[in-house]
Amino acid sequence: MAEEKQVQDGQKPVTIFGPDFPFPFDDWIKHPAGIGRIPAERHGTEVAVIGAGISGLIVAYELMKLGLKPVVYEASQIGGRLRSQPFEGAQGVIAELGGMRFPVSSTSFYHYVDRLGLQSKPFPNPLTPAAGSTVINLEGETYYARTADDLPQQFKDVAAAYSHALEEHANYTELQKAIRNRDVAGIKEIWNPLVRGWDERTFYDFVTTSSAFTKLSFHHREIFGQVGFGTGGWDSDFPNSMLEILRVNVTECDDHQRLIVGGVEQVPQGLWRRAPERIVHWPRGTSLAALHGGAPLPGAKRIQRRADQRFDVTDRWGRCKTYDAVVATCQSWLLTTSIDTDESIFSQKIWMALDRTRYMQSSKTFVMVDRPFWKDIDPETGRDVMSMTLTDRLTRGTYLFDNGPDQPGVICLTYSWMSDALKMLPLPVERRVELALSALNKIYPKVDIAKHIIGDPITVSWEADPHFLGAFKGALPGHYRYNHRMYGHFMQAKMPPSERGIFLAGDDVSWIPAWVEGAVQTALNAVWGVMTHFGGETFKDNPGPGDVYDEIGPISLPD
Repeated sequence: MAEEKQVQDGQKPVTIFGPDFPFPFDDWIKHPAGIGRIPAERHGTEVAVIGAGISGLIVAYELMKLGLKPVVYEASQIGGRLRSQPFEGAQGVIAELGGMRFPVSSTSFYHYVDRLGLQSKPFPNPLTPAAGSTVINLEGETYYARTADDLPQQFKDVAAAYSHALEEHANYTELQKAIRNRDVAGIKEIWNPLVRGWDERTFYDFVTTSSAFTKLSFHHREIFGQVGFGTGGWDSDFPNSMLEILRVNVTECDDHQRLIVGGVEQVPQGLWRRAPERIVHWPRGTSLAALHGGAPLPGAKRIQRRADQRFDVTDRWGRCKTYDAVVATCQSWLLTTSIDTDESIFSQKIWMALDRTRYMQSSKTFVMVDRPFWKDIDPETGRDVMSMTLTDRLTRGTYLFDNGPDQPGVICLTYSWMSDALKMLPLPVERRVELALSALNKIYPKVDIAKHIIGDPITVSWEADPHFLGAFKGALPGHYRYNHRMYGHFMQAKMPPSERGIFLAGDDVSWIPAWVEGAVQTALNAVWGVMTHFGGETFKDNPGPGDVYDEIGPISLPD
């Protein structure tokens, strides 16, 4: 695996350790002492958890281990955007509609993957061995490559220019070294000035003001936008705050990625059904599924603050239950659109942050094929007949999944974001497939993809789902303060009593939206918040995120 290679090269592995809040979540959750304890008189106390995505289920799982009784509400299905949809009639052949590639730097996430005994393998990203071969098609020109060295010089110039920009603007090597070494002071020394300097500047500004890119042509910037680095083209992120991109780069979210064999939805489903080895208060063998009688409660429709500062949560069928604490892991917009939330629960500063969250659109369309025919060799060229494909056409990214001998293959015909995703939004799945096949036919005129398709196609547009309204957050320039408010909301000691007891979690609250590690880390923040809200505490030799937040937390920018 990639992390093993990093150690062999004499370097510690990169993990998602900060940079805004460099706290070792992975060490905290695997410490033999445990993450903390709840006073015995609070054991069995119910806590509402809104949403059964990965964040909500980690909150519920860890609270259950502490002796509390999480009550999970889910409006759609367990897993949230970790959704692995099986193709009808095919055993174990799935389409990953949400998260599908998970960097090895996501060490807290992989803690749960390992606990569940799940297997992973390299994701077939462009120009990686897992992809086999890659085709880049830009402005009607096609380039075939197995490694980056096979590409023309202009692509290498673009890659070198971006590396230069990272060093020039962000002191990238030293920042990543500090992250590898978990050098908190070193991270802060480099990162905090970057926050001040780049919060209000875009990704595109970062690229165009780099001295290396100013020496190149506009066409080189086009190549960068269409093909990008790591996982593909990044022009959809050009308007975003550069801080968001820097976090992804420096923590290697865009590199060394793996997929979960059999589908990532096994992680949330596994947490739902798993009985922890160590658990307080509850009988050995207790699971979340057992506490809920097999299924979560229906989606929450109303959250109201009572006069005694507790919370009434009403589900979609009108059943109301009262709680001392609530953890909201749904996407923040749902607190104003789908869930009637008492305005007094949050300060107006928090409401501003929640409402200003900006979600990015995303669309995928998958087909199942009779076999991984793309591995056939063209006798005229000696090349694979089809490859992992990056293009400026409407498909943008096309990924090929080999499920092993005697198994059907899967093609993600198109994976696109923002305006490219919106082009698909009003179209039925059949039309999406037709458009994708037409675009790919221009790249592979000798390949009849359609004749290999079996079963029905699968598609998703996350912005059309009323339970999500978008795929993931994409912070705009000036959004750092909003992100800081949401992320730090679990620190409630200084809040008035009327605003305490409800906690936020999910990748849109995190500093790294669109990456599962952000959902995991904010879930663990919320667990610490609930634990201390009930008078609990961490162990002295294993402090939690809130114990050190005031010391090493994110830098504050003036309002």
